Amino acid sequence: MKILVTGGAGFIGSHLVDKLVKHNHRVIVVDNLSTGQKKFVNKKAKFYKLSITNPKLKEVFQREKPEFVYHLAAQKSVTYSVNRPLDDATTNIWGSFRVKENCLKFGVKKLVYMSTGGAIYGDVKYLPWNEKAPVMPESPYGLSKLTVDNYLQNHYGPRKGLNFVSFRPANIYGPRQDPHGEAGVVAIFISNLLNNKSCYIFGNGKQTRDYVYVDDLIDACYKALKKGQGIYNIGTGKETSVNMLYHLISGLISEQKPVYKPARPGEVIRSAVKSSRIKKDLNWQPKTDLIRGIKKTIEYFK
Repeated sequence: MKILVTGGAGFIGSHLVDKLVKHNHRVIVVDNLSTGQKKFVNKKAKFYKLSITNPKLKEVFQREKPEFVYHLAAQKSVTYSVNRPLDDATTNIWGSFRVKENCLKFGVKKLVYMSTGGAIYGDVKYLPWNEKAPVMPESPYGLSKLTVDNYLQNHYGPRKGLNFVSFRPANIYGPRQDPHGEAGVVAIFISNLLNNKSCYIFGNGKQTRDYVYVDDLIDACYKALKKGQGIYNIGTGKETSVNMLYHLISGLISEQKPVYKPARPGEVIRSAVKSSRIKKDLNWQPKTDLIRGIKKTIEYFK
């Protein structure tokens, strides 16, 4: 099968491309390398250095005629979205429009979109959140992802006939995660501790996240080739505080104390997502526990 992956040079996208190539699919990667790295792109994949906001995206669809599209390209920083909401919306909303319209125009059989589980929901009364929990994005990043979900669920799916799956993953971590950004706290802690650098915790560290190992997410993505329709959460349903996460990682590397800084605007206090729907429809559940996933990630960064 011929498959196009936007954001295929990134942390998650490159793992997905490897999986698809391993299963003998013909893969096309579109990535502008703003955060992705060319060295992560599987040599058997065809690569286009291009932004999803560029009108030339249409030429890629026209030339390659993919049967299936994974849309992972995005502006992924919450802090950046708070400071520059227009830029965030241009990539995450307008860029996604280009992807969806080209899917329709060139007869793509199915689109899998990577939304977010951690930045869309908000009311802690419903933790762990299922897909019907109230949506209360606290950042432009969450708003942009929710906007694309809404267009898929309420317009492109029912009115345009676009077959789609949208994944709302919890916090994904693992090898190739960027240790220099703001979104990959596991990679940041590991890299800094291995290099004897200070580790910063924003706020009091009691804020919680639901951590999913990247291979488990890729397993869900691959299953979506043949199964699934609509929106699915991807998580463990378990909350881990940033303080506890740091304790687990530092206990395996160095007992260095973290430095606490003021909380950042736009971040949720507690987060965990329930995955019962995807377990039922795609027979998916996480296989990698947090300690084992952290150990694998440490080995990568050593």
